[in-house]
Amino acid sequence: MEATVEQDGTLLELLKELHPQSSTTTLRKMLTQGRVTVNAKVAHRAKHEVVAGDIVNVLPRSKAEELTPPPTSAAVDIEVLFEDDALLVVNKPANQLSVATDRLEVDTLHSRCVEHVKHADRNGWCFIVHRLDRDTSGAMVLAKSKDAKRELQAQFADRSVHRLYIAQVEGQPNPTSGTVRTWLMEDKHLNVKAVNPNHPQGKEAISHYNVASSNGDTSLVEVMIETGRRHQIRMAMQHLCTPVVGDEKHGATSNPNGRIMLHASALEFLHPETDDPVRFEAPVPRTFV
Repeated sequence: MEATVEQDGTLLELLKELHPQSSTTTLRKMLTQGRVTVNAKVAHRAKHEVVAGDIVNVLPRSKAEELTPPPTSAAVDIEVLFEDDALLVVNKPANQLSVATDRLEVDTLHSRCVEHVKHADRNGWCFIVHRLDRDTSGAMVLAKSKDAKRELQAQFADRSVHRLYIAQVEGQPNPTSGTVRTWLMEDKHLNVKAVNPNHPQGKEAISHYNVASSNGDTSLVEVMIETGRRHQIRMAMQHLCTPVVGDEKHGATSNPNGRIMLHASALEFLHPETDDPVRFEAPVPRTFV
């Protein structure tokens, strides 16, 4: 769909006029997917200013994918879900560290992302905002400036970031939806265990879950976390006596795919520069279906 702007305003306002039946969330998703161009240039910001005479196009998803650079960097082996001057959102593979530990590992997701950024700007850098466990795949955001890092970390600390995970678990949780609230402690060897709420080193972990589907032997469970403790979801599923498939440490007896079946499927937060709500999704691997 092509339209000529008749009145100055924001891009989101124009999209609402062009698609009055679409929700604001759907329109913002069009932007993050690179489906909207202004004068033949892709525009991601909802508050992007358009003026009379500008040509705005809303592209079909397939056409947008043709215009968008391949998600995997030609120079670095990472899958980029989204990138602008402030953010780098990537799809982390399973069995890769987010960042180096005390052992000073060289090949981590962070090191690859830094290399990716420097490929475009040798003075560029990206900062860790949050982490995913080595065994977890999915959406992870990094900041490309210290200001963006501070703003994003504040949102994580305020528990205002929406984080959705998909877990394949053994059996079926009972009840099929609810909240697991535990207190977890991590020791110097990075082992995590549940402790009493009054334990001085215990940190609260809150996980909301819902069974999306089940075949009796295994279930796909959607988990939304309020807190971001290490092994939080794995501990929550163990608490329900339905451990994550492949998670032998927490009671699983099966591992058909050679990995722990936990995937960070979506991240939603306020863009650190524009304050616009943005949402990014990492496709769920086929092995979960």
